Amino acid sequence: MKYYAIIVGGGSGKRMQNSVAKQFLLLKDKPVLMHTISAFHNSIFNPQIILVLNADLHQQWEVLCFKHNFNIPHLIIRGGEQRFHSVRNGLMAIKDDGIVAIHDAVRPIVSNKLITNAYEVAEQRGNAVTCIKPSDSVRKVKDKESKIINRDELVLIQTPQTFEISQLRTAYQQHYKPKFTDDASVVEKAGFKINLIEGERNNIKITYPEDLELAGFLLK
Repeated sequence: MKYYAIIVGGGSGKRMQNSVAKQFLLLKDKPVLMHTISAFHNSIFNPQIILVLNADLHQQWEVLCFKHNFNIPHLIIRGGEQRFHSVRNGLMAIKDDGIVAIHDAVRPIVSNKLITNAYEVAEQRGNAVTCIKPSDSVRKVKDKESKIINRDELVLIQTPQTFEISQLRTAYQQHYKPKFTDDASVVEKAGFKINLIEGERNNIKITYPEDLELAGFLLK
Protein backbone atom coordinates (compact mmCIF):
# COMPACT_ATOMS: atom_id res chain seq x y z
CA MET A 1 0.00 0.00 0.00
CA LYS A 2 1.25 3.47 -0.87
CA TYR A 3 0.64 6.42 1.42
CA TYR A 4 0.53 10.12 0.64
CA ALA A 5 -0.05 13.39 2.48
CA ILE A 6 -1.35 16.52 0.78
CA ILE A 7 -0.49 19.56 2.89
CA VAL A 8 -2.73 22.47 1.93
CA GLY A 9 -1.16 25.86 2.58
CA GLY A 10 -3.23 28.51 0.88
CA GLY A 11 -3.96 30.93 3.75
CA SER A 12 -2.82 34.53 4.13
CA GLY A 13 -1.85 36.35 7.31
CA LYS A 14 -4.77 38.78 7.41
CA ARG A 15 -6.50 37.43 10.52
CA MET A 16 -3.09 37.07 12.16
CA GLN A 17 -2.65 40.85 11.64
CA ASN A 18 0.59 39.99 9.87
CA SER A 19 1.83 40.45 6.30
CA VAL A 20 3.55 37.05 6.46
CA ALA A 21 1.54 34.00 5.36
CA LYS A 22 0.38 32.04 8.41
CA GLN A 23 2.24 28.89 7.45
CA PHE A 24 5.52 30.84 7.32
CA LEU A 25 5.25 32.42 10.78
CA LEU A 26 7.91 31.25 13.21
CA LEU A 27 7.00 28.66 15.81
CA LYS A 28 9.88 27.60 18.04
CA ASP A 29 12.38 29.24 15.68
CA LYS A 30 11.15 27.62 12.47
CA PRO A 31 8.14 28.15 10.19
CA VAL A 32 4.83 26.56 11.17
CA LEU A 33 4.76 24.62 7.91
CA MET A 34 8.02 22.83 8.71
CA HIS A 35 6.51 21.44 11.92
CA THR A 36 3.51 20.18 9.93
CA ILE A 37 5.57 18.47 7.23
CA SER A 38 7.86 16.94 9.86
CA ALA A 39 4.89 15.42 11.69
CA PHE A 40 3.89 13.41 8.60
CA HIS A 41 7.47 12.61 7.61
CA ASN A 42 8.05 11.09 11.06
CA SER A 43 4.98 8.87 10.77
CA ILE A 44 5.54 5.12 10.53
CA PHE A 45 3.71 5.28 7.18
CA ASN A 46 6.41 7.61 5.76
CA PRO A 47 4.00 9.11 3.21
CA GLN A 48 5.07 10.89 0.07
CA ILE A 49 4.43 14.54 0.89
CA ILE A 50 2.78 16.92 -1.56
CA LEU A 51 2.73 20.58 -0.57
CA VAL A 52 0.13 22.80 -2.24
CA LEU A 53 1.04 26.48 -2.09
CA ASN A 54 -0.09 29.60 -3.89
CA ALA A 55 2.30 30.25 -6.76
CA ASP A 56 3.48 33.57 -5.33
CA LEU A 57 4.73 31.76 -2.19
CA HIS A 58 6.88 29.12 -3.89
CA GLN A 59 10.06 31.16 -4.03
CA GLN A 60 9.67 32.37 -0.45
CA TRP A 61 9.26 28.78 0.72
CA GLU A 62 12.40 27.70 -1.11
CA VAL A 63 14.35 30.50 0.57
CA LEU A 64 13.02 29.45 3.99
CA CYS A 65 13.96 25.82 3.36
CA PHE A 66 17.52 26.88 2.53
CA LYS A 67 17.71 29.22 5.53
CA HIS A 68 16.51 26.56 7.99
CA ASN A 69 18.35 23.68 6.33
CA PHE A 70 15.01 21.94 5.83
CA ASN A 71 15.56 18.96 3.54
CA ILE A 72 12.56 16.66 4.03
CA PRO A 73 11.61 15.55 0.49
CA HIS A 74 8.33 16.99 -0.78
CA LEU A 75 6.70 17.92 -4.06
CA ILE A 76 5.46 21.50 -4.43
CA ILE A 77 2.23 22.01 -6.39
CA ARG A 78 0.54 25.25 -7.40
CA GLY A 79 -2.54 26.13 -5.35
CA GLY A 80 -5.92 26.92 -6.85
CA GLU A 81 -8.58 29.60 -6.48
CA GLN A 82 -10.37 27.79 -3.62
CA ARG A 83 -9.29 25.05 -1.24
CA PHE A 84 -11.27 22.63 -3.41
CA HIS A 85 -9.09 23.45 -6.43
CA SER A 86 -5.89 23.28 -4.39
CA VAL A 87 -6.69 19.78 -3.14
CA ARG A 88 -7.64 18.69 -6.64
CA ASN A 89 -4.31 20.00 -7.96
CA GLY A 90 -2.49 18.02 -5.29
CA LEU A 91 -4.52 14.92 -6.04
CA MET A 92 -3.67 15.15 -9.74
CA ALA A 93 0.01 14.81 -8.82
CA ILE A 94 -0.66 11.31 -7.44
CA LYS A 95 -0.53 8.68 -10.15
CA ASP A 96 -1.00 5.51 -8.08
CA ASP A 97 -3.74 4.19 -5.81
CA GLY A 98 -3.34 4.02 -2.05
CA ILE A 99 -4.29 6.19 0.93
CA VAL A 100 -3.95 9.97 1.11
CA ALA A 101 -4.24 12.24 4.14
CA ILE A 102 -5.20 15.86 3.51
CA HIS A 103 -4.04 18.24 6.19
CA ASP A 104 -4.04 21.97 6.87
CA ALA A 105 -0.55 23.48 6.74
CA VAL A 106 -1.39 25.51 9.84
CA ARG A 107 -2.15 22.53 12.10
CA PRO A 108 1.46 21.87 13.17
CA ILE A 109 0.77 19.93 16.39
CA VAL A 110 -0.91 16.91 14.82
CA SER A 111 0.30 13.88 16.75
CA ASN A 112 1.84 10.68 15.44
CA LYS A 113 -0.96 8.76 17.12
CA LEU A 114 -3.65 10.71 15.26
CA ILE A 115 -1.89 10.35 11.91
CA THR A 116 -1.53 6.60 12.45
CA ASN A 117 -5.18 6.16 13.38
CA ALA A 118 -6.30 8.18 10.36
CA TYR A 119 -4.33 6.07 7.89
CA GLU A 120 -5.37 2.80 9.52
CA VAL A 121 -9.09 3.58 9.63
CA ALA A 122 -9.10 4.94 6.07
CA GLU A 123 -7.42 1.77 4.86
CA GLN A 124 -10.04 -0.35 6.63
CA ARG A 125 -13.18 1.70 5.94
CA GLY A 126 -12.46 3.91 2.95
CA ASN A 127 -12.03 7.21 4.79
CA ALA A 128 -11.40 8.74 8.21
CA VAL A 129 -12.31 12.30 9.19
CA THR A 130 -11.06 13.68 12.50
CA CYS A 131 -13.39 15.58 14.80
CA ILE A 132 -13.83 16.75 18.39
CA LYS A 133 -16.92 17.49 20.48
CA PRO A 134 -17.64 21.17 21.21
CA SER A 135 -17.18 22.08 24.86
CA ASP A 136 -18.98 25.43 24.64
CA SER A 137 -22.69 26.01 24.24
CA VAL A 138 -23.71 26.70 20.64
CA ARG A 139 -26.43 28.98 19.31
CA LYS A 140 -27.71 29.47 15.77
CA VAL A 141 -28.05 33.14 14.79
CA LYS A 142 -30.41 34.32 12.05
CA ASP A 143 -32.09 37.68 11.42
CA LYS A 144 -30.83 39.07 14.76
CA GLU A 145 -32.44 36.17 16.62
CA SER A 146 -30.59 33.26 18.23
CA LYS A 147 -31.61 29.73 19.08
CA ILE A 148 -29.86 27.10 21.19
CA ILE A 149 -28.50 24.03 19.37
CA ASN A 150 -28.01 20.69 21.07
CA ARG A 151 -24.22 20.42 21.15
CA ASP A 152 -24.48 16.66 21.73
CA GLU A 153 -25.50 16.41 18.08
CA LEU A 154 -22.54 18.46 16.83
CA VAL A 155 -18.85 17.84 16.17
CA LEU A 156 -16.07 20.17 15.09
CA ILE A 157 -14.20 18.87 12.06
CA GLN A 158 -10.40 18.91 11.93
CA THR A 159 -7.73 17.55 9.64
CA PRO A 160 -6.21 15.18 8.69
CA GLN A 161 -9.04 13.93 6.53
CA THR A 162 -7.86 10.67 5.03
CA PHE A 163 -9.24 8.72 2.07
CA GLU A 164 -8.71 5.91 -0.36
CA ILE A 165 -7.31 7.70 -3.38
CA SER A 166 -9.83 6.09 -5.75
CA GLN A 167 -12.68 7.41 -3.59
CA LEU A 168 -11.22 10.91 -3.52
CA ARG A 169 -10.61 10.94 -7.27
CA THR A 170 -14.26 10.09 -7.87
CA ALA A 171 -15.41 12.84 -5.51
CA TYR A 172 -13.18 15.51 -7.05
CA GLN A 173 -14.61 14.94 -10.50
CA GLN A 174 -17.52 17.08 -9.32
CA HIS A 175 -17.71 20.77 -10.11
CA TYR A 176 -16.87 23.18 -7.29
CA LYS A 177 -19.72 24.32 -5.04
CA PRO A 178 -19.43 27.02 -2.33
CA LYS A 179 -20.77 24.55 0.26
CA PHE A 180 -17.66 22.40 -0.19
CA THR A 181 -15.90 23.61 2.95
CA ASP A 182 -13.68 20.57 3.37
CA ASP A 183 -12.83 17.26 1.73
CA ALA A 184 -15.47 15.34 3.69
CA SER A 185 -18.21 17.54 2.23
CA VAL A 186 -16.95 16.81 -1.29
CA VAL A 187 -16.75 13.05 -0.68
CA GLU A 188 -20.16 12.97 1.02
CA LYS A 189 -21.76 14.78 -1.92
CA ALA A 190 -20.32 12.09 -4.20
CA GLY A 191 -22.34 9.50 -2.28
CA PHE A 192 -19.79 8.06 0.13
CA LYS A 193 -20.37 7.57 3.85
CA ILE A 194 -18.07 9.61 6.10
CA ASN A 195 -16.37 7.78 8.97
CA LEU A 196 -15.61 10.07 11.91
CA ILE A 197 -12.68 9.38 14.22
CA GLU A 198 -11.72 11.16 17.41
CA GLY A 199 -9.41 14.12 16.89
CA GLU A 200 -7.32 15.99 19.45
CA ARG A 201 -7.88 19.33 21.18
CA ASN A 202 -4.18 20.12 20.83
CA ASN A 203 -4.54 19.79 17.05
CA ILE A 204 -5.31 23.50 16.75
CA LYS A 205 -5.53 25.48 13.54
CA ILE A 206 -3.41 28.60 13.69
CA THR A 207 -5.72 31.41 12.60
CA TYR A 208 -5.35 34.22 15.14
CA PRO A 209 -2.31 35.64 17.03
CA GLU A 210 -3.26 33.89 20.27
CA ASP A 211 -3.27 30.55 18.42
CA LEU A 212 0.43 30.92 17.67
CA GLU A 213 1.14 31.65 21.32
CA LEU A 214 -0.84 28.58 22.38
CA ALA A 215 0.96 26.41 19.83
CA GLY A 216 4.29 27.55 21.24
CA PHE A 217 3.15 26.54 24.71
CA LEU A 218 1.91 23.13 23.52
CA LEU A 219 5.22 22.39 21.83
CA LYS A 220 7.20 22.90 25.07
